[in-house]
Amino acid sequence: MSTKIAGIAGSLRRGSVNQMLLRAAAQVLAADTEFSVFDPLDRVPPFNEDWEADPAPLAVAQLRRLIAAADGLLIATPEYNGSIPGQLKNAVDWASRPHRAAALQGKPAAVISASPSARGAASAAADLRRVLAVAGARVIDATLAVPRAFAQFTPEGQLADPQLRAHLRAVTEELTQTAVRHRQAA
Repeated sequence: MSTKIAGIAGSLRRGSVNQMLLRAAAQVLAADTEFSVFDPLDRVPPFNEDWEADPAPLAVAQLRRLIAAADGLLIATPEYNGSIPGQLKNAVDWASRPHRAAALQGKPAAVISASPSARGAASAAADLRRVLAVAGARVIDATLAVPRAFAQFTPEGQLADPQLRAHLRAVTEELTQTAVRHRQAA
């Protein structure tokens, strides 16, 4: 049985380094892993508790279905003003509801980040890890922050630095192994 990993890039921008980082992650995942990326993040409306049980917006239902069907979740976040982007936090809020029956509940999750800064969006990644844990996800220890991101990718979309590639592979392997153990225990 293949392992299913859902991916979310926290940036809405075309050419986003975090979207590139998710594509690079797809390249290092084990061959028997299915990887699906949630794309219409910009179509997820602001969280509204009045809609939480039966969300009218199609994008919310798509987000919840993708996460619920996956064995694990990989999120790549940029850093806006020292933290996670509002649209990504909003998606986590939707995926964390309804309480005790949420798509995120108990879901193994990993956070990776990329930024043109020297810290690679490490502050946003730390914030996102905390938010995911509070929202009910099972956040793994492994993480990766890619600094000076615009210079880190080859024209083919791979991480140019072999150490960064190996670190990304280690994150995806830990996530996949945790997801398999979680699925087997269920």
